[in-house]
Amino acid sequence: MKTVGGLLLAAGRSSRMPEGCHKLLAEFEGVPLVRKSAETMLRSDLGSLTVVTGHRSSEIEMALKGLPLSTTYNKHFEEGMGASLACGFRHASFADCDGVLVMLADMPEITTEHITKLLMAFRSGQDALVRGADGDKPGHPVVVPSAIFSQMQKLDGDKGAKEVLQRQKVPVRMIDIGNAALKDIDTVQDLVAAGGELCGRGE
Repeated sequence: MKTVGGLLLAAGRSSRMPEGCHKLLAEFEGVPLVRKSAETMLRSDLGSLTVVTGHRSSEIEMALKGLPLSTTYNKHFEEGMGASLACGFRHASFADCDGVLVMLADMPEITTEHITKLLMAFRSGQDALVRGADGDKPGHPVVVPSAIFSQMQKLDGDKGAKEVLQRQKVPVRMIDIGNAALKDIDTVQDLVAAGGELCGRGE
């Protein structure tokens, strides 16, 4: 069976939240969002879990305390998602993996069942990138095949994997997991609508 590691991106600045508030420290039934996302991944059969931290990393790591995972600090987190992806894909835990499931930490509606569906699709296919979708609308999480790990390690700025996929001609398989694939948290309104409670004010 193909081995798949988990990569949780939790380095962003929450720039659209009120000053001093971090969306990943907002709570859902008393659990910080970043911990909720990590626990969702850990309940699946991913081989390992690595979390990329950046903005307010010490608080993010404290929210994850006690969970069986690794963290890696992206010192270039202000550059955007591409820099965080590169940092994550360079982590030693992925060296022998056939794929890596990448999840954004601000997607509270993603369930372990969604992740399992994506993993089953990846393991039953041939080196395609598997992407969560809402119908024909691409979203997250995404399972990246090992064939393009080296290219992912070279990303920078705010670039995602789109250019790599086009350049390497990697096939993409879309798996419908419903609206959860598109539901991330950017604003206070998004947070409240998803059932979260804003907290985590800091410097």
